[in-house]
Amino acid sequence: MRFLALLTSAGINIGLCALFLMLYSILRKQPGNVNVYFGRRLAEAASRRSNSFSFERFVPSPSWIVKALEYKEEEILAAAGLDAVVFLRLIVFSLRIFSIAAVACVFGILPLNYFGQEIKHKRFSSESLDVFTISNVKEGSDWFWVHCLALYIISISACILLYIEYKSIARMRLVHITQDPNPSHFTVLVRSIPKSDEESYDDSVRNFFQKYHASSYLSHQIIYKTGKVQKIMTNAEKVYKKFVLLKASAIGKKCIPAVYRCGLCGAAPNTIQLYHNEIELSKKTDLDHSNSIRREKECSAAFVFFKTRYAAVVVSDVLQSSNPMSWVTDLAPEPHDVYWSNLWLPYRQLWIRRIATLLASIVFMLLFLIPVTFVQSLSQLDQLQQRFPFLRGILKKTFVSEIVTGYLPSVILQLFLYSVPPIMMLFSTLEGPISHSARKKSAASKVLYFTIWNVFFVNVFSGSVISQLNVISSPKGIPTQLAKAVPRQATLFITYVLTSGWASLSSEVLQLFPLIWNLLKRYIFRINNEQYSVPSFPYHTEVPKVLLIGLLGFTCSILAPLILPFLLVYFFLCYVVYRNQILNVYCSKYETGGCMWPIMHNTTIFSLVLSQIIALGVFGLKRSPVAAGFMIPLVILTLLFNEYCRKRFHPIFKSLSAVDLIEMDQQDELCGRMEEIHCRLHFAYRQRLPDDKDFCQGECSGSHELHEKEEDSQIIQVINSKSDKSEANNDGGQVGQVGNNKDCYKQSEKIIPIL
Repeated sequence: MRFLALLTSAGINIGLCALFLMLYSILRKQPGNVNVYFGRRLAEAASRRSNSFSFERFVPSPSWIVKALEYKEEEILAAAGLDAVVFLRLIVFSLRIFSIAAVACVFGILPLNYFGQEIKHKRFSSESLDVFTISNVKEGSDWFWVHCLALYIISISACILLYIEYKSIARMRLVHITQDPNPSHFTVLVRSIPKSDEESYDDSVRNFFQKYHASSYLSHQIIYKTGKVQKIMTNAEKVYKKFVLLKASAIGKKCIPAVYRCGLCGAAPNTIQLYHNEIELSKKTDLDHSNSIRREKECSAAFVFFKTRYAAVVVSDVLQSSNPMSWVTDLAPEPHDVYWSNLWLPYRQLWIRRIATLLASIVFMLLFLIPVTFVQSLSQLDQLQQRFPFLRGILKKTFVSEIVTGYLPSVILQLFLYSVPPIMMLFSTLEGPISHSARKKSAASKVLYFTIWNVFFVNVFSGSVISQLNVISSPKGIPTQLAKAVPRQATLFITYVLTSGWASLSSEVLQLFPLIWNLLKRYIFRINNEQYSVPSFPYHTEVPKVLLIGLLGFTCSILAPLILPFLLVYFFLCYVVYRNQILNVYCSKYETGGCMWPIMHNTTIFSLVLSQIIALGVFGLKRSPVAAGFMIPLVILTLLFNEYCRKRFHPIFKSLSAVDLIEMDQQDELCGRMEEIHCRLHFAYRQRLPDDKDFCQGECSGSHELHEKEEDSQIIQVINSKSDKSEANNDGGQVGQVGNNKDCYKQSEKIIPIL
């Protein structure tokens, strides 16, 4: 690829990016688009919108950038939660490390690559991009120590910044855990409950925990079968029961002539009595069959509540039975994070599901080789002319060849990649995770592995190895093959950063698909309802995208330093766009306490080690044994650093410490909050079963408002009882303390002006 083709691709992407950002700055001011660009704000408070015409609404302005940058991290933490802060920390880390890399490589390595051989250079715009890579440096050059030194600077700086971020995020996670009482700390999810013919699952759970955990057991909530399939079966059962009831009542009716008529409606007295008898019969039938129906809909899983946090954590970690496949216990996710559709899945079936989804992911990854190979054929113009001779006349035109080689491959690859996150989310759902966060975390890992393999490795090997029918013969040859292939494909990675980075960020801030749907809904379908659906942040798509761009930056930093300025622009746009989206568009429906950071850390370490291995192979091919020898200690030191972080910080993200839990329990006991927390536990994990009244009597209700009223009434009773006791003991201070306990469960979110 020539430098002019790169400039053409950059010009197209810069134009699209500027157009989208200008459209966003105009469309965000329109009252009709408030639910698209300010969904989170509308969920926090009702906004007053004015439909009056204003010329300012149609003028592009960068005020949204200033507003997105002016908020502090503490304000974002209070408004969007720790997960959003951790994601922004990843972007800040990338900005810092690639700023250091840009200074070291653009000013130190890029001139060495350009003047690496004694050749006559062409005009700058007609130069091939290969002259800016390490491939242009002659073999045995004495200047490879500069490349080695630059990689040492990048690796050491990255490790220092990673350590600082890991330590800071671990501290923020501990503060998040110990800040407010969380029902999930008192709750254990029990699955694979043994089935008994003598008693129901409800009785089995009660008897088991009263026998073996009598001192700490509080209560439990059995889980019923839910999901789309179960809903269809439940509706079919309802229709069948109504049909049988109507048929029985029609046969049992006796044709007794009416003697007296009702003066108001003319109905016979025996008809009214018949309706009354049918209602009484229906109620009696429901009461008689409620126990049997409830038992049929129970599944072998339950939420078990304990009196203290420490007791719940101990039960979740200890093996409950000599059979590891029965009475399986895990610490429950937080109430808003529970994925109810997967809780009723048999525990013994989960490993089969995981194997099946793993095989499906591998098959999908292999099938994706077809479009990737096609994209690589577009990036190599000579091979494209050989395979399609009828295109030679068109491809000889300068502008067409620049579009085909510089812009079209990355666009086609990006279009195919749009199908990956939904498919991986489907695979992650079929695995049977018990929480939305676990489902999204699993999907993020799958998308990350998929994109790293297909965008980096397959692109590298299909462009340089498969096309030459030179397949890797052994694992020992991987560094050598990577050293040959990566510099050749560096130009494709630069165009990928432009297309997948700049253009996708501008489309993200524009919210293209929600905007189109909003216009169709308002002006085509004439739907003007005020119920807004606020989306949650798509971590499973954005985290892999940022990490993949970071991997390309690390691997190409000393091989093709020309990518670094484009990366800096990308990460700056990331910082502005995602801050704006987190504050205005997306809503934090649940909180994981920054559990995505270990994935980010491990991927960054993998990128560092991969770049060092590729550099080792390149120095070996370029016959620079000194530089190659210095790479081996760097790889070992990076792996040792990762092992230290895994031992020092990673356990904080996997489990809770006994010291923190016991101190929190003691603090709640001293403040008198424990009874109030116990009162809230059952309502926190109440299972909503819409349109199912057969077994919801006394157990659960379809009305969310009714649950809140019952919950608030019981809490008020607890507070009033404590207040009465404190008044009887002439302790006025205790009344005020307990009366304010309810405020501990409300997070004060800062309401920020919309426009």
